[in-house]
Amino acid sequence: MKTLKAGTRLKSAVCDAEVMVVKAGAGEVDLRCGGAEMLAMADAKPADGQLDAALAGGTLVGKRYTDGAETIELLCTKGGKGSLALNGEALVVKQAKALPSSD
Repeated sequence: MKTLKAGTRLKSAVCDAEVMVVKAGAGEVDLRCGGAEMLAMADAKPADGQLDAALAGGTLVGKRYTDGAETIELLCTKGGKGSLALNGEALVVKQAKALPSSD
């Protein structure tokens, strides 16, 4: 469990994925990628880290990921094989807001 703040960079323990926190909610959260807890950039990856096959949907570089309530927003800075999850809930790619028509 970690307390996140905007600007924090994290990396996956089981794949190449890296993210930056754009928006963070209050309190501690359990942020995972590929089933393993995300690590600070300075932390070493465990040698025995295994990607959970059920959480191997992948992350795409340049995409923003958020939860259903949009309490957190992550920007993927390096893609990987693992899927992102917050407190057990899968994060989804944030969709662009529709612009009003110019008619």
